[in-house]
Amino acid sequence: MSQFWEQQLTTIREQLLMMGGLAERNLAVAMRALMERDDKLCDTVEFEDTQIHQLEIHVDELVITYISTHGAMAKDCRLLLASSKIASNLERIGDSATTIARRARELNKEPLLKPLIDIPIMADFATEMLRDSITAFVESNADLAIEIVARDRSVNDLNRQVARDMTTEMQGNPKAITRAINLLTIAKTLERVADHATNIAEEAFYLARGEDIRHEGSLKKQGSP
Repeated sequence: MSQFWEQQLTTIREQLLMMGGLAERNLAVAMRALMERDDKLCDTVEFEDTQIHQLEIHVDELVITYISTHGAMAKDCRLLLASSKIASNLERIGDSATTIARRARELNKEPLLKPLIDIPIMADFATEMLRDSITAFVESNADLAIEIVARDRSVNDLNRQVARDMTTEMQGNPKAITRAINLLTIAKTLERVADHATNIAEEAFYLARGEDIRHEGSLKKQGSP
């Protein structure tokens, strides 16, 4: 492969790393906006989300250019296909951070419903899954990818716990309904962030092993204790 085309592949990887870093940062800022009840941080999340959108477009353009002008080998094709899907998942994580920030802004208009316990834990799990999924991609680490997918169950369990708690709040206090719905949405959004991180891990597994296990359930089985 010529030095030029090798550099193109390197650029794609670098753009994905940048996207991952921005998505992780925006998610952290969105959670700070929620926990610190800070509207200015909400504005920051919405503003910076445009950078993630632009990077996704750039990655797709690089992938299309490479495919259309270079006879890619099978391994390169796998990388290009996975890169486009990873970029899409990272863009959706950026959108999720924006959703959290917007819900936080709504919550800031009213008194705190109750101390937040499970939602910050969900955010920590989802953020670690995102960070590790990018590492699994960069290092072609199939074992780490399997571990990440197994963690998704913990986030799902916490989301169900939040749903139970908020249902109880709404039943006992009709004035709490709006705040409870906003918190339910944030919890569901964090569950989706974990799902997107899982998708990235599955793509990392595909790159490392050349096996597409998204719809087979085999990855979850391998990650089960």
